[in-house]
Amino acid sequence: MGSLAGKNMTVIGGSRGVGRRIVEAGFRDGARVLAVARGEDSLRQLSENMAGVETLSADAADEAVASQVFDKMLPDVLVVCGGAYPPAAPLHELSWDEFAVNWSADTKIAFNFFKAALLRPLPKGSVILLISSGAALAGSPNSGGYAGAKRTQIFLANYSQKESDRLGLGLRFISVAPRIMADTDFGQKALAGYSRYLSKPVEDVIKAMPSAPTSSDVADAVSDLATNPDPKRGSVFIVSGQGLEAVPS
Repeated sequence: MGSLAGKNMTVIGGSRGVGRRIVEAGFRDGARVLAVARGEDSLRQLSENMAGVETLSADAADEAVASQVFDKMLPDVLVVCGGAYPPAAPLHELSWDEFAVNWSADTKIAFNFFKAALLRPLPKGSVILLISSGAALAGSPNSGGYAGAKRTQIFLANYSQKESDRLGLGLRFISVAPRIMADTDFGQKALAGYSRYLSKPVEDVIKAMPSAPTSSDVADAVSDLATNPDPKRGSVFIVSGQGLEAVPS
């Protein structure tokens, strides 16, 4: 694995969960890191715990924010990780607004930042890493439109790569689809929801899952891909407890 030393790294959704682990890993590896998130308290805590990490409180789903983020720091590595908690209920128990919450947050954030990366454009050689979800590939019947929203994020990354290639921009778009991470608040909520849905203890739900990664496993995968973004490795990757696995195109 190469080094992020001397690189500018921006992490959208960088104040908690896997986003925070990515911030920590990049900072330890010598990158100048900007963490962007809505929660001012969590960003303040991050700054106190990791002096030197820069922060920006903003709603990444606002279409004006991507430009503000790039004005503050033009990244060599952009990690798009933010989003909303999905509902924990099957289709017929949801309103449309509940079903669509991840389209209005996760998918819109990816759209905003990919579009901005192409329009500015980011410097040649920049790497844009999307943190999607294993649900994008396997589905998730107890989380409304979450799986579809995360799958569309991957489509957007693929479309953006085609535009970069067509326009000769020299950008690299990579999608990472982690399986459920039980060591994050997000993962705990998902597991609790499936425990209720399946009428099984959380421990049994975990046992039935394929090898699960930790948030640190995902952060390590991001560092690996950011420093070795060779297209021959692939463009979409599953992250499990066994490491990175390219998804056949």
